[in-house]
Amino acid sequence: MNINSQTLISDIVTENYETAAIFKKYKVDFCCNGNRTLFELSEDSDIDLKSLIDEVESIVKRKTVDYDYTDWDIDFLSDYIYQNHHRYIERQIPEIKSYLEKICRVHGEKHPELFEIDKLFSKSAGDLVLHMKKEELILFPYIKKIAKSSRSASKLETPSFISVENPIKMMHEEHNDEGERFREIAKLSNDYTPPKSACSSYKIAFKLLQEFEEDLHKHIHLENNILFKKAIVQEEQLNTIQ
Repeated sequence: MNINSQTLISDIVTENYETAAIFKKYKVDFCCNGNRTLFELSEDSDIDLKSLIDEVESIVKRKTVDYDYTDWDIDFLSDYIYQNHHRYIERQIPEIKSYLEKICRVHGEKHPELFEIDKLFSKSAGDLVLHMKKEELILFPYIKKIAKSSRSASKLETPSFISVENPIKMMHEEHNDEGERFREIAKLSNDYTPPKSACSSYKIAFKLLQEFEEDLHKHIHLENNILFKKAIVQEEQLNTIQ
């Protein structure tokens, strides 16, 4: 991949997910706001363009990526997202909520920001569960129909929502909401840095929150920048030939 000032952030991370670490370091939203060029990013921030390109190229040249998600069929990718990311969220929500409730109870008087973190995470948890169900029951089954029709060159039935772009637009908006929430959680928690006097539960809660956010970033990236884009293109191709 040729990295230059006009390369999109989303294309870079799609090509090699290890580059996400660079954008995380600079607090750049690559999953929900990745349709910016490196030049646009440097213009909107204090990041030096040449240094950024050098950092990205140093990762890209390693060629150590385990999976090339762009090569996967969209039905396989949707199953992968469900198995690895949806289930992860379902497992982690009750554990994180338990730790947050505990540290709010024990440390909330001296650290009132914990109550706001708990409130934000609880809202996120509830919204994410509903969001994933919409994907699992409506969007992903239709994406599988697109994949099946593409392989067999068979007719694709028009869904009740007319086009895959309509539910995808809603998913994008909900992804943006989660991105905003976790940026606020990161800010309130000083980038998940517990105070020096923190007990084990405090440290575990922040570590779990940070891991949850990192997984969510990859989850949203796979959907926004790969799965959804490919589904839109394949649906358009099928509608053109039918």
